Amino acid sequence: MSRRVRIGIDVGGTFTKGVALETRSGMIIARATLPTTHSSKRGVSEGIVSVLREIISDAAISYGEIELVSHSTTQAINALLESDTHKVGVIAMGVAQSRKDVVKRTKLDGEGTGSLEVLHEFLDTSHLITTEEVQGALERLRAGGAEVVVATEAFGVDDPSNELFVMEQASKMGIPSTASHEISGSYGLEIRTLTAAVNASVLPKTFEVAEYIESAIREAGISSPLMVMRGDGGVTSMETFRTKPILTVLSGPAASVTGALLHLRVTNGVFVEVGGTSTNICIIRNGKPEIRYVTIRDHPTCIRSMDVRVLGVAGGSMLTIRDGAVSRVGPRSAHIAGLGYSCFADPRVRQAGEIVMIRPRDDDKEEYVAIRSGDHTYAITNTCAANALNMIDRHDYSYGSQESARVAMQKLGELLHMPFHMVAMSIIQTSSYEILKTTRRILKEFKMNIQDTKIIGGGGGASVLVPFVAKQLGIQYEKADDAEVISSIGVAASMIREELEFSMIQSTPEKISRAHRKIYGIMLDRGAVPESITIESSYMREKSILRVTATGNVDYIQGDARPDLLGIQECMERAAGVMGADPDSTRLSFESDHYMVFEGDVTEGRIFGKRKRRCVVILDRFGRTKVMMHKGEVIKGDARELRERVCGMLRARQHDIAPQVYLVNDLTVMDFSGLTSPVHVADAISKEIMDGLRTGIVMELK
Repeated sequence: MSRRVRIGIDVGGTFTKGVALETRSGMIIARATLPTTHSSKRGVSEGIVSVLREIISDAAISYGEIELVSHSTTQAINALLESDTHKVGVIAMGVAQSRKDVVKRTKLDGEGTGSLEVLHEFLDTSHLITTEEVQGALERLRAGGAEVVVATEAFGVDDPSNELFVMEQASKMGIPSTASHEISGSYGLEIRTLTAAVNASVLPKTFEVAEYIESAIREAGISSPLMVMRGDGGVTSMETFRTKPILTVLSGPAASVTGALLHLRVTNGVFVEVGGTSTNICIIRNGKPEIRYVTIRDHPTCIRSMDVRVLGVAGGSMLTIRDGAVSRVGPRSAHIAGLGYSCFADPRVRQAGEIVMIRPRDDDKEEYVAIRSGDHTYAITNTCAANALNMIDRHDYSYGSQESARVAMQKLGELLHMPFHMVAMSIIQTSSYEILKTTRRILKEFKMNIQDTKIIGGGGGASVLVPFVAKQLGIQYEKADDAEVISSIGVAASMIREELEFSMIQSTPEKISRAHRKIYGIMLDRGAVPESITIESSYMREKSILRVTATGNVDYIQGDARPDLLGIQECMERAAGVMGADPDSTRLSFESDHYMVFEGDVTEGRIFGKRKRRCVVILDRFGRTKVMMHKGEVIKGDARELRERVCGMLRARQHDIAPQVYLVNDLTVMDFSGLTSPVHVADAISKEIMDGLRTGIVMELK
C-alpha cells in the first residue's frame, strides 16, 4: 500500500520549518529547517519552496503520495505591520436620499484607518448604475493613485449584484478589487467597508506571493491541493489567499495552537510557543482555543481569529544594557540581525572575543550586546543564557555548548562587574517578565483554575523560557513532543475551516437552512470532500447575527486508522475532564458519524450537604468540544418519537423563554438557541429531523 503524505510548512520570524506526516500513522517521516528568507527577492515564499523540495528529497516522497501541501504565511500581517500597503479606492453605493449617511460610513478618513491611504467615490443606485458611471469612478480613483478598489453597498450582503458589477468592471480595467459582501455577511457598513479596505490594501502583494508559490510547486510536478493556514486554525485554498489575505492574519501563531490541539490533545492549558524571534501565547479551554475579532494596528475588523498574544521576546532575542545592568531583551533577534548564537560557536573563538555594542538595523534606536572575535560577531541571546545556566537538556533542540555560553556570559559579566551566572539569570528573568505578566493576565481574564491548568511549551525555544515561567507561577509544565516543529504539524494536520456571519433580526429555520447551504457550497469550492463537511451554527441575539462555521477535510479517510480520530474511551475521558465529572459517572448517550454526546454527574458542595447536577458535552471525533451544557438532557429515538417527545416538551413550555437546544445528526450540530419561543424551536426542529438519519437532541434543563 502506497503512503499518503501531508506536508506542512510554517514560516517563522527566524526559521521556515516543514514536516511530512504519513497520514494513516500520523508519524513524521521527514522534516526540514531553513533560515526564513526575509531578504530574498521572492521574500519568505522562496524559503517555503526550498523547504518543500528538501522534505521531498530526504524522504524520497513521490508526487503521487502527496495528498496535501499546506503552509502558514506572514505576508499579510507583515505588510500591514510594516505599512507596506497599497492605496485603496472605495466605491460606495446607495440611494441618493441616504448619500450623506453612506458617505459618512464609507469614507474611512477618520479613526481606525491608521496608515491606510483611502480615496472615495459615491454612486447613486436610485437608478440602474451604468458601465460608464462605474468606469468613470474607477478612472478617477486610478488617477488619484488608487491601486486596488473596494466595492461596498449598504445592503450588499442581501443583494451583491452592484458590488459584483463594480468588480467586473475593475477586472476589465486591470484593477484588483474586492467587495465588502465577500468579507462579511454583517450589515455593519462601516466595519465591513473598513475590513474590506484593509484586505484590499495587501491584495497586490499577496497575489504575487501566491502566484510564485503555486507556480513553483506546479512546475515541480506536484498536483496535490495547496492550502494556506487561516488565523482561526483552519486551512483554505490559495484562491482565498489571493482574494481574502486578511483571513491569514495570525496564521503563524494559529498553526502552533492547532498543532497543540491536534497533536497533543490539550484540554485545558496555556500554550506558550517560543520561537527565535517572538513568543505566542494562547489559552485553551475545554479543548478549544479562544476566538476573537482582530484589530491590526489601528484597524478594527470583522475578521475572527485565535486569541493569540504575540510578544517580541524569544529564544534568539538579543539584549540591551543600561546603568551597568541588563535593561531589556528583544525585540531584535539574532536572525534578523544576521548573527549566529554565541552558544553554538567554538569556545576557543569566544575566549579571544570582546563585548561590543551594535545596531543591527539602521533604524534601531538602541544598541544591542554582541561578542566580536576576529572577523566574526555573535549575538548573546536567551538561548545562550539558558545554556550557561545548564537549563537545557542535552537532547533538546536549543542545546548548545555550555562552555561557549559561559565564556560569553563571563565576558559580559566583566563589563557589568558580576559573576556569569548572575548575568545569565538576569537575562532569563528580564525575558520572562513579559511572558509571566501576559500569562497571569490570561489566567485571570478567563478565570482558569491553576490546579487544573498546565503550561505547555512549544517551539524550538520552549525549554529556554517556559519552564522558568511555569515555576514562577507554580503551574505544572509539559513540553510538547516535537516542540520545535509543532507549528508545521499544526499546518499539516489542519482541516479546511470557513466561517460566515449573517445579519438576522430573527433566525427562522428557512434562513438558517439557507445559511447552511451557502457555507456548504463554499466548502465544496474550497476542495472539501462532501462527506467530511460538518456545520455548526449559533445565533447571537444581542447582535442579531447568525454565525455559521464549517469544517471539512481535503481527503476524508474512513475508518479507525485515521490518526487524528479518537476512540470512544479517549473521548469519554476528555468529556469527563471538560465537565469536571466523575469518570465513573460519565457515559456515552448518543453518537453519529462525526459527534459523540456524553452525560456526566457533577457533585457540587453546599453548606447543607451536597447536590448533583447532570452535565452534557458534545465532542467531535477529534475530541474537540462543540457544546458544553452545565445542566442538560439528551433525547434520542427515531424521527417520529423525537418529533413527538421534543416538540411536546417544548410546546408545554410555550410561555417560558426558549431553552438552549441543539440537534445533532451525522453531519451537523445545529443550534436553535436564537429562536425566542419554544414553539418556534419545536417547529424548526420538526422540519430538520429527517427519517432514516440518526438524530439526537440536547436540551437545557431549567
